[in-house]
Amino acid sequence: MRLSHVVIAASAAPLGIVGWLWLTMLSPLTYDRPDHLPEIDEGEHAVFVYGTLRFAPVRWVVMGRAGETEVAVLEGFRREGLDLAEAPDERVQGEIVVVDADELERLDRYERLGIRYQRVPMRLADGRVAWVYRRLNETTQVSESLATD
Repeated sequence: MRLSHVVIAASAAPLGIVGWLWLTMLSPLTYDRPDHLPEIDEGEHAVFVYGTLRFAPVRWVVMGRAGETEVAVLEGFRREGLDLAEAPDERVQGEIVVVDADELERLDRYERLGIRYQRVPMRLADGRVAWVYRRLNETTQVSESLATD
């Protein structure tokens, strides 16, 4: 393989990754916010993140900034795959990130709010209430899609 082919291949991989991230997380082409979801209130919103959004580079790609975070705990749950399951004697370690309405909308797009996840307010171990993304189950998805038909 010639050096020019190596350079082209090495350049194409990062561009492909960036393109995929844009298409899946930021593009208006791959997500339409369901009409039944309420509008996002202006102002600051505390969001408890416990998965990929704990990583600053992911938040930077999704929100346009990494944002400052604080360690937070959600008691009475455990991580189960991509979701949380009730577990009275367990806790989930995570972080709180405070976002504005535009950033919350970007997080909703990333999580595919109304399609893959719902965003619910939950009380954390320190008493604060924050938004938490919870996986929609198939029953919820079917009933919500029927309600909008």
